[in-house]
Amino acid sequence: MFHLFEKEKIKAYIKEELNNIEKALQEERVSQNDFINQVSEYLLFAGGKRVRPLLFVLSAKVCQNSSKKDISFNLYRTSLLFEYLHTATLLHDDVVDSAEFRRGRKAARTLWGNQATILVGDYLYAKALRMASELSNHQAMDVITKTTLLMSEGEVLQLLNFDKLSMSEEDYFEVIYRKTAVLMSACCEVGAIVSQASPEEQRVLSSFGCDLGLAFQIIDDLLDWISEETGKDLGRDFFEGKITLPVILALRSAKDDDQRELRELFTKPNPTKDDFIRARELIEEAQGFSLARHKAEELLKKAKSALNIFKDSQAKSALNFIADYILERKN
Repeated sequence: MFHLFEKEKIKAYIKEELNNIEKALQEERVSQNDFINQVSEYLLFAGGKRVRPLLFVLSAKVCQNSSKKDISFNLYRTSLLFEYLHTATLLHDDVVDSAEFRRGRKAARTLWGNQATILVGDYLYAKALRMASELSNHQAMDVITKTTLLMSEGEVLQLLNFDKLSMSEEDYFEVIYRKTAVLMSACCEVGAIVSQASPEEQRVLSSFGCDLGLAFQIIDDLLDWISEETGKDLGRDFFEGKITLPVILALRSAKDDDQRELRELFTKPNPTKDDFIRARELIEEAQGFSLARHKAEELLKKAKSALNIFKDSQAKSALNFIADYILERKN
């Protein structure tokens, strides 16, 4: 953990980098089509944290600090391709999940319909790939295209495992790797690639991003049960019958009667708010929340230790700070 003064310095550095990313996003017109801009910008400028483009920028800079090599492209504009990929997945997710809210506002699908939302998501995927091609870097393009394939597989896997009470911990991690971790891994790895980092540095940053992404999704799934600050419907996973890590771990450790009751609550055709509260109590009693959080802590500890190969720098401190933030975030 960082001392207060050190933490404030890192936060100021991160804020400056985020301002540069935000400026690039404001300057980059998504499309010549006004409707595409309207739908995509509704979500792009809805208060996203820009974690993915920030990871790309910081990974590039931590490698540049080690190698002293300069890059010849617009770092902040390039970072936007990862925000476009992420936003595309959110648009598609909201249609698949029939979501009503996203980031504290009505989901795009409730305003423009499912068809338009899916098509704009497709456009953002294409826009991101076009921007990636402009790097003229075969290795970076290979990572990004493989990532989009894995992300698409993740959506299908999640759909297939959506309400399976038999879902194992291994199944869960397979889903969240494709759903969340693979993109964060790509952000970090591509940042290293475009900075001409060594193969070892590329591998380390890819692994760092993967562990960070897995922990991020675990915490996200935890917050769906315990936080009312997410900007989404509290308990949405429960009401949709979605099985996440706290449930899997609770079912493994709960007493037989509690396990049976929890399964019954998840299979009710029309669960109520009282059902959600009871399910939360059962998961809490079985230590599902604390066990899931411990998994996230282990992943983040591993991620941070991997960065030890890099020289100390503001970018390295910022990456470590993000790992701490992921564990403590409330939304």
